[in-house]
Amino acid sequence: MADERVSDAQRFINSYNDSRIPKVEVDGKTSWTVMRALTRILQLHIGISTLSDTFGPATLSALKVSYPSIDSSNMVAGINRVIQSALYCKGYDGGNIDGVYNEKVQASVTQLKTNMGVDDVYPGSGLTPKVFKSLLTMDAYVPVMGGTEAVRGVQQWLNATYVDRENFYVIPCDGNFSRDVQKALMLAIQFQIGMSDSVANGVFGPGTQQGLKNNVLTIGSSGTWVQLFTAALLFNKRPEATFSPFFTDSVASVVNAFQSFTKLPVTGKGDFPTWASLLVSYGDNTREGTACDASTSVSDARLVSLIGAGYQTIGRYLCNVPGSSFNKMIQPGELARCAAGGLSVYPIYQTIGTNASYFSYSQGAAAAFNAIEWARFHGFRPGTRIYFAVDFDALDDEVTDYVLPYFRGVDGVMYEHAPLYQIGIYGARNVCSRVSVEGLASASFVLDMSSGYSGNLGYPLPANWAFDQISTVTVGAGSGSIEIDNNISSGRDLGQSSFLPIPVTTDLDVDFDMAWKPALLNDIRSYMETLGYGDTGSPGPEGALRLVSTPEAIDVLMSWDRIATSLARELKMRKSLMQAVLFQEMRHYSRQDVATDGAVIDYYAGTGLSPLSDASTGLGQIYAKTAIEARNHCISAGIIGGLVRDPSDESNLWAIWQRLHTEDTYNISTVPLVLIHAASRIGLSRPGLSQSDADTTATIARYNGTGPAAAGYGGVVFGYYSIFEIYNSIMRNA
Repeated sequence: MADERVSDAQRFINSYNDSRIPKVEVDGKTSWTVMRALTRILQLHIGISTLSDTFGPATLSALKVSYPSIDSSNMVAGINRVIQSALYCKGYDGGNIDGVYNEKVQASVTQLKTNMGVDDVYPGSGLTPKVFKSLLTMDAYVPVMGGTEAVRGVQQWLNATYVDRENFYVIPCDGNFSRDVQKALMLAIQFQIGMSDSVANGVFGPGTQQGLKNNVLTIGSSGTWVQLFTAALLFNKRPEATFSPFFTDSVASVVNAFQSFTKLPVTGKGDFPTWASLLVSYGDNTREGTACDASTSVSDARLVSLIGAGYQTIGRYLCNVPGSSFNKMIQPGELARCAAGGLSVYPIYQTIGTNASYFSYSQGAAAAFNAIEWARFHGFRPGTRIYFAVDFDALDDEVTDYVLPYFRGVDGVMYEHAPLYQIGIYGARNVCSRVSVEGLASASFVLDMSSGYSGNLGYPLPANWAFDQISTVTVGAGSGSIEIDNNISSGRDLGQSSFLPIPVTTDLDVDFDMAWKPALLNDIRSYMETLGYGDTGSPGPEGALRLVSTPEAIDVLMSWDRIATSLARELKMRKSLMQAVLFQEMRHYSRQDVATDGAVIDYYAGTGLSPLSDASTGLGQIYAKTAIEARNHCISAGIIGGLVRDPSDESNLWAIWQRLHTEDTYNISTVPLVLIHAASRIGLSRPGLSQSDADTTATIARYNGTGPAAAGYGGVVFGYYSIFEIYNSIMRNA
């Protein structure tokens, strides 16, 4: 929501005719862009020649020398206007941006310091350098969404206790544990150990670790050490944790529960392993786990090494990255060898997954199909949990925009095509937690080795963790040497100890080689010319209504080739059959289709006079009733999993119609089910890999309906099928 006083601050920034101070949009919204511009203006007025977006040591030092406390005696209007503008951006009253450190500014600065917890350290209404630095950030000093007063109290205490230390800066007091708060807690611990300002750095290094080992807390302990320890418990969202200077029986009870949860020795003490697990994601990384994961195959000699080192479970990769020469996938005979030797296995699916752009709903659907196929190939039985990897430091907004849609795609395919397999997630703490809270993963394989990941800093261990990856180690020697990631196991997933490989069906379709796309387009065009079609027109006056050209339809079809291939392989039918129908429906998409879509929307919105409760829609131009009946048939036949719906219930029609209309993946995945149902309705066998031309033509015709028009549709679309099949067969046999 726009704030007019923030707009005033933005106009103040734009009043500077200086190339070093960039113009900002006047939209009334606080942002880092605004705060950085205000920082530059401050630097200009305190005599810094090289302006920067960063309020760094030079800015802080200059303020300490010339303006150790800015108050009502300050006559530098430019500095006062920066303060007034920043106060407005923080939600405080700046008393007009008039360059006067007036009573409203004094009251707001006093309130700001109280909210920060530093009012006793910096009494009065003066603005000190460290408070000024924090004023020019996007940090909040009042509770925000998700924040608690308990955490905020600790944040204020940290500020009040340590703000005068050289490298300690005012941290947010918003009630949320975060990266900056984590570093502040680590600095506080280092100060408590006795480190000087020049040594304390917020890093969990050898000196910090030794200091914690020297300060074990037990029932009866009291003072600052206990405050820091209970703060860490609170930050890790331990139930019943409270901030206190006294290590009581109740504190010991919380510690016992935390130690049990993280699979530490249950001592009830604030010992080093417990401190470590509270402070850094990998905890005490000298712990010996009973689980591991590896990109190297398990030979006889390596199996002996792993068992000898106490490992009971290993994670191995279902397949290799396409195009990569690195062979990390499960090898022939490996799973049987592990099972015979007493080492269970859990499967990991990762192809790329190392940046946000890889992840999408359709990519998740394709990944699930691929994972299912490889899991069956290797012999993983029902009940197996497959861990899908998110192997990068996903920021929270990237989780929302990319990772969650990806796992919705995974979940949709697994639910329909492999409901007996479970979904797991491999990633940083925040990624695992958010995906799991959405109900899209039943267990987490946590990437805790990467302690610097933003998705690990400030986030507790996910409640459903199965494996906690804490270190990379090498076990064994010579031919038995193997590098592994050492994992702590919660016992939530024990892996699999018996396997039943399913032979791969031969003659399945493969991804389309796009080098053949121009030739395919030419052949499609030639065939369409025999029907009287050009690239954009069609016979008769209705040609002007067509909205999709032949090249555009082919482009769209090829963009969904991965999904079409996956469906064809999973359902053991010809991809050409789906491609032919989809091409026909896209190529003939018209203004009339747009109108009927609108009529259906109007019907359910009750905004018009439309009597139309259903119509063909989406890429495959499918009626909701047709989709429901086809899915019901395939569910009853055991072809897919899912919920049987009543096609006469308008709430079902509307729910499915919306998905067909807006979700291309869902629409495409419905096309083969409609074709399967179509064949059954005319007494034909389920479309397979060797369906006759006559049966294929009849199946296509029934997709369109009944009668002479549908028969004509079947004949025309069979021509497309024949062309697609020429190219798909080339690729299958390559």
